[in-house]
Amino acid sequence: MAPWSNENLGSCAFVDPYAAHPRDAAWPVQAQPRDDVDYFLAPPDPAQRLSYTLDPHDQRRLDLHAALTAAGIPPMPEDRAVIDQISALPADVNNALQRWLHHAL
Repeated sequence: MAPWSNENLGSCAFVDPYAAHPRDAAWPVQAQPRDDVDYFLAPPDPAQRLSYTLDPHDQRRLDLHAALTAAGIPPMPEDRAVIDQISALPADVNNALQRWLHHAL
């Protein structure tokens, strides 16, 4: 296989699909609706939300993950046990740790 080179592209014609052609009276052409266009989802319905509350230990664990990631220290998979042990400590300890991470930025 020959290595890629832009010298081999000399025979290819370059066509700019966005270039305006003054001789074309129909420019700009209106876009036609297509079936493969991606649309935004409708906003969620608050009445269909699940009424699920997290255990405080799990909430502190998620908050600690978020604080570490926001501080530029994304937790590694091997850090899971340590984060779980830290999250088991009282909420005051976890809040102080998150505050320190927030101010360390």
